[in-house]
Amino acid sequence: MASAFTHRNVETNGIQMHIVEAGQGPLVVVLHGFPEGWYSWRHEIPALAAAGYHVVAPDQRGYGQTDRPSEVRSYSMFHLVGDVVGLIKAMGEKTAVVVGHDWGASVAWNTALFRPDLVRGVAALSVPLRPRIARPPLDVYRKALGPNFYQIYFQEPGVAELELEKDVRHTMTAVLCGESGEVTRVPDLMVTDKGFLDGLEVLQPLPSWLTKRDLDYWTAEFSRTGFGGGLNWYRNVNENWERLAPWTGACVMAPALYVVGNRDDVYQVPGITEFVQNLKNSVPNLTQMVVLDGCGHWTQQERPAEVNAALLEFLGQL
Repeated sequence: MASAFTHRNVETNGIQMHIVEAGQGPLVVVLHGFPEGWYSWRHEIPALAAAGYHVVAPDQRGYGQTDRPSEVRSYSMFHLVGDVVGLIKAMGEKTAVVVGHDWGASVAWNTALFRPDLVRGVAALSVPLRPRIARPPLDVYRKALGPNFYQIYFQEPGVAELELEKDVRHTMTAVLCGESGEVTRVPDLMVTDKGFLDGLEVLQPLPSWLTKRDLDYWTAEFSRTGFGGGLNWYRNVNENWERLAPWTGACVMAPALYVVGNRDDVYQVPGITEFVQNLKNSVPNLTQMVVLDGCGHWTQQERPAEVNAALLEFLGQL
């Protein structure tokens, strides 16, 4: 699959970013989440390219073949959005449609929020726009969900890395299986005394959408890079909250699409479900909300045909 696309590195925002691209036409930037990479868009890239779009899928900062700065503070939302802004410029374009999944959805929403002049449309999978709340998010999570919530566990540098990097193949199997729509129960994302992975269900055989080849790719990639880069995104959550104060109450005004699975843990986390229900208030030009029955967290990997159809319909309306 990887050989069917063009791979190259571009300079953006002071780092070297690895991108995968295909097609010609209006620019569509697709942004992955945690723990993923450009490969999570392997089904969408050819479909969008065939429909007449220039699709660019980067390994985001800290992932894959893109640079991995050593300092935790180098992974703030402002760095991540800056990378996308620089990427659009490196493509020689003045505007783009930005599509994101999971953490990539947060980057997509904030790119539209910070730079509405550059974003002519935004599509988010799994994670809705989360308007700035009154208190730091990690403080809210500790009070509402306790110290075992996974984002609290991810905060101390080195702790989650030790667990996740012990057996990368098991980690990727547990994460991809455990948050898919085919598990018997939607995970609550709580860490047990055995760690984060203990709360995730491993399926045998693998989910229908996940092949051994896919698992081989993810295992090789994270065996090489480790998980520290992606974990550092979580370690900026409260810092992002502080620096986003000027955007309190601001709306994303670009035309928008939101797609989520009804068995996505994000869709069922207390507090975030309210953001989904009230999304139209903060994204007034939301054109469509698609809820995929039986789909888990890995939206575009689990249900590529339906995601592609929704994206192409949305793009065609712009």
